[in-house]
Amino acid sequence: QVQLVESGGGLVQPGGSLRLSCAASGRILSTYAMYWYRQAPGKQREYVAQISSGGTTHYADSVKGRFTISRDNAKNTLYLQMNSLKPEDTAVYYCYHNTYWGKGTLVTVSS
Repeated sequence: QVQLVESGGGLVQPGGSLRLSCAASGRILSTYAMYWYRQAPGKQREYVAQISSGGTTHYADSVKGRFTISRDNAKNTLYLQMNSLKPEDTAVYYCYHNTYWGKGTLVTVSS
């Protein structure tokens, strides 16, 4: 079984930055993309960003230009660099790979 463990969440002021990590253990298939999703209180889980094994990226409109997804296959780690954070970015952030979900890390953007 693939295990995904997110880290790097916390409390940050509006306009600040955080970098989330998702450490994967177990077999990671190089043909599958990896994803970040998030779920705010009382909201549906929503797509944030994706990256293919070859490095092609895509972002939700809400985060485009502010967030950067990256992937280090040698380290089995997925990253999400979040800049210019807004209160509406407050959510639990989850990584996803080939039907496997992490348990999430909480990001709170507040002054």
